[in-house]
Amino acid sequence: MSVNLFDLTGKIALITGATHGLGKAMAIGLGNAGATIIINGASSQEKLDIAVSEYKALGLKAFGYLFDVTDETQVIRNIAKIEREVGVIDVLVNNAGIIKRIPLEEMEVSDFEKVIKVDLVSPFIVSKHVVQGMIKRKAGKIINICSMMSELGRNTVGAYAAAKGGLKMLTRNMATEWAKHNIQINGIGPGYFATSQTAPIRVDGHPFNEFIISRTPAGRWGDPEDLQGAVIFLSSKASDFVNGQIIYVDGGILATIGKPSSGNL
Repeated sequence: MSVNLFDLTGKIALITGATHGLGKAMAIGLGNAGATIIINGASSQEKLDIAVSEYKALGLKAFGYLFDVTDETQVIRNIAKIEREVGVIDVLVNNAGIIKRIPLEEMEVSDFEKVIKVDLVSPFIVSKHVVQGMIKRKAGKIINICSMMSELGRNTVGAYAAAKGGLKMLTRNMATEWAKHNIQINGIGPGYFATSQTAPIRVDGHPFNEFIISRTPAGRWGDPEDLQGAVIFLSSKASDFVNGQIIYVDGGILATIGKPSSGNL
């Protein structure tokens, strides 16, 4: 009997920060592969409800829970509520994150700490409490959304790079401790994607737009749907012996030193 290694039918996936952007694209991919989608938001119930309705309009089974992923008490309460109302969490995607573009010498310590708390501490908090059930069931998938800044530095994103570099190593340490329980913990590192947030700098003639297109071997910005294959793979039976890895979905940026502006030199 043939088995569809990528079928997620019957699985329940929690994707944090998936009311919009790349998180939403990944959640749609998981839903289309058969998973029941649970999205988290923290800003407003209205925004969360709108996002859930948009998932349902696509024919997906979706639920939304409003809580702050940096607040351990809220996380504990809502994970218990999710598992009581929807079911046990088979897949966790730690996607919620923020960035503050401020030169390090000008950045307030409070801003630095805020980025670290959301981008690095919250994946630890949510994973710590979701993994308890996974350990009992001897099965589970955790996917941490890293970044090219897990590997590279860039001006004004020092706090973000510090958090994402830490998240890469947290992913590897989670795998070191939890792989023995048949839990796979991996990361995805998105490159530069065409989202509403990047729209202002993706216009023709904008220096950063030209830089990204020339710096990316694929010669384009990523489409959010380009992340769906990686997240489905890491959520499915197809990745049962993949652990502690970061898959960079970046059009090849990290594979090359780049090229000079004069062409093929």
